Amino acid sequence: MARDTFRSGNGVLLVTAVLGLGVAVLLPPAVSLAAETKAGPDTEYRINAGDELDVFVWGEQQMQRTVRVLPDGTFAFPLAGTIAAANRTASELSAELRERLARNYRDAPPDVTVAVRATAGMSFYVIGKVRTPGGYTSVRPINVLQALSMAGGLADFANVKKAVILRQTPGGQVVEHLHIADILKGGRNLESGDLAGALPLLKGGDVLVVP
Repeated sequence: MARDTFRSGNGVLLVTAVLGLGVAVLLPPAVSLAAETKAGPDTEYRINAGDELDVFVWGEQQMQRTVRVLPDGTFAFPLAGTIAAANRTASELSAELRERLARNYRDAPPDVTVAVRATAGMSFYVIGKVRTPGGYTSVRPINVLQALSMAGGLADFANVKKAVILRQTPGGQVVEHLHIADILKGGRNLESGDLAGALPLLKGGDVLVVP
């Protein structure tokens, strides 16, 4: 990943490539760059409302079709019913479709493959003390530091110790507290190597709040 670094009186201006996008971020002088964009092990694309999926049921030509994920995050498929697709991977959907279709076969069910034909993008929001708060879209998994970069970086007096992610789940809204203060401020004491905990990945509809 290409980086160019320039120093100024206010800190370090890091110009880097985040998810294929050129982003300029003003970071405090004490930031450690070693773990800036470590996204964790789960980086497979997660499906969002509006995505188009190709579903292949091998040996069943009449059941091969393209479906669009509805705004509620579901799609319907013959003999399988309604499938919840939002925030899941193509491989997870393939496994569930095969399991549901198996009920209609006496012998072994056909293999099922789900492929993402076109993405609508994952929408998320960054609000609070950032330079350009608002809604953003990414076609790839994105961690909280990359989201802050897309929002222009931290504004003055941002309190990263109390930053949170608001997330809507089937059981209601939940709050995830973030532990990124050591990376964004006072990072001189960070040791090189793997992070003790992977940076949280945002999901569609998440709201990143920096008070």
